[in-house]
Amino acid sequence: MTAPFILNKEVVQFRLNLKDPFLFAGHHFDAYPAGKHDMTPIAIDRHVEWGQDFDPKAPFRMYHGNTIPGFPAHPHTGFETVTIVEQGYADHFDSRGSSGRYGDGDVQWLTTGAGVQHSEMFPLLSGEQDNPLELFQLWLNLPEKDKQAPAAYKMLWHEDIPVIKAQDADGHEYSVKVIAGRFADTQALAPTPHSWANDAAHGVNIWLIKLAPHARMALPASAAGTTRFAYVFEGSHIELNGERIENKELVDLDASVALTLVNGEQAARVLWLEGQPIGEGVEQYGPFVASSRAKLLEAIQAYQEDEFGGWQWGRSDPVFPREQGRIAKFDYGNRIELPPSGQNL
Repeated sequence: MTAPFILNKEVVQFRLNLKDPFLFAGHHFDAYPAGKHDMTPIAIDRHVEWGQDFDPKAPFRMYHGNTIPGFPAHPHTGFETVTIVEQGYADHFDSRGSSGRYGDGDVQWLTTGAGVQHSEMFPLLSGEQDNPLELFQLWLNLPEKDKQAPAAYKMLWHEDIPVIKAQDADGHEYSVKVIAGRFADTQALAPTPHSWANDAAHGVNIWLIKLAPHARMALPASAAGTTRFAYVFEGSHIELNGERIENKELVDLDASVALTLVNGEQAARVLWLEGQPIGEGVEQYGPFVASSRAKLLEAIQAYQEDEFGGWQWGRSDPVFPREQGRIAKFDYGNRIELPPSGQNL
């Protein structure tokens, strides 16, 4: 019998089925090979459904890319994407004139609001070594009052994201990367202005937890009604108050219960999500999200009228030159932001 604080448990292949205020999350892990001079894979030794490659059994996927893997230009409206790139790199271009290359622990926060087109491509930068890619993309809903806010894009560079490192009573190490919200006394970087996570009262926490073998840590209860999920994506298993959670299992938890997390015999990583529900209707048609059927039709019509500002990048799957480092550009390059190791221009 499952413990009463576990509301649901399921095995994840790719998609994490979440609930309010989250819409869903995708966990991408792709063992990309070395890249050619144009940052495309050096060899693909299997049949590929070009433009629709999501084979879960393949070592890597091209997704909607026809040369470079990734997601060519596509619209979003009415929600937020939080893209956590733990390995590899992503190139972003959007219809508001923003672009950037990020990865190796960086997080991109994009509030799509009233609508934006963007592309997310995964250039294979190394021509000599493999190019593994691991990322999460979370879809976080917006309340009706913010669904028409201007789209906003922000980089959280990995050098700036707080990471708490600690040991349990037996000296086993663990760490918590605080992407959103708060862990103990450590506050995350601010998200975009209209984000649901921008108000501390909404209790949005996004953490990446790393655990040495047999590490033990305490997780206090959260406010009543809070959505809480844990996803074990590396290691053998963990235990929550003695209940075993296997690798690749997603658990929906009662947030009112304080938990003791104990890791198994292998180093593990866990994605931890919390947030107060928005409590509004959700109507979704692919990348269009609204609070009612009428609003959904309005959003689709708005895209049909001007394609959320059109697309000015010449191709649907643009990428930066191979030698480009991490960077964020705004207003078609009139403002440039570099990570802390560089200098803002």
